[in-house]
Amino acid sequence: MKKSTTAKRPPLFSNTTLEFLNRLAQNNNREWFHQHKDAFETAVITPALDFIEAMAVPLGKISPHFLCIPKRVGGSLFRIYRDTRFAHDKRPYKTNIGIHFRHDANQDVHAPGYYLHIGIDECFIGCGMWRPERPSLTKIRTAIVERTAAWGKVRRAVARAEYFEFYGELLKRLPSDIAVPPTCPWSEDLKRRDFIVLRAFDEGALYHADLVDFVATTYAAATPLMKFLCETQGARF
Repeated sequence: MKKSTTAKRPPLFSNTTLEFLNRLAQNNNREWFHQHKDAFETAVITPALDFIEAMAVPLGKISPHFLCIPKRVGGSLFRIYRDTRFAHDKRPYKTNIGIHFRHDANQDVHAPGYYLHIGIDECFIGCGMWRPERPSLTKIRTAIVERTAAWGKVRRAVARAEYFEFYGELLKRLPSDIAVPPTCPWSEDLKRRDFIVLRAFDEGALYHADLVDFVATTYAAATPLMKFLCETQGARF
């Protein structure tokens, strides 16, 4: 983890966070959750909102157009409640913390954004666009075809970071919504349904005083990708 250049702050998360999520996974029902609401507030809500608030300055230095909103509803923190209306899995609660810093021009979950995932099975940092809507996806693909050199710079920047991995589903064939020249060097990227890079990390990083700097440094490393994606959507970076 990169050494912090800012004043030391106490760790925002503790092992009680994942302990609570593990207990929730074993007791994923409304009765148990309501009986342990105080523990949920202490172990999950408070440190998550504190993290979001602490990210405002470092994320603002990367780009002023991504929102840090420390609210339990309608902000940067995803709700713990699962939407089970059309799901076979009827468990009412998520067993992870999801934090998403969205673009001020489009606060949709599918728009360009920065993400932090804290779960019982994995922790990771994400940057990019998850499952963009079809018109947005076509704009990305078109930009890759028309600006092959610019996309090449993005790919090289991601590779230089070493810890990033592209994530998401791939089509089996090239998409039909754009014409792909046979000379296009990025035809495999055109099959992507998601344009996200992830950085997995050990849960021990959660309990480190430099967590905010660690996340901000990772977000900054994805700047070429985020700039490219914002440009494709007509959004400022």
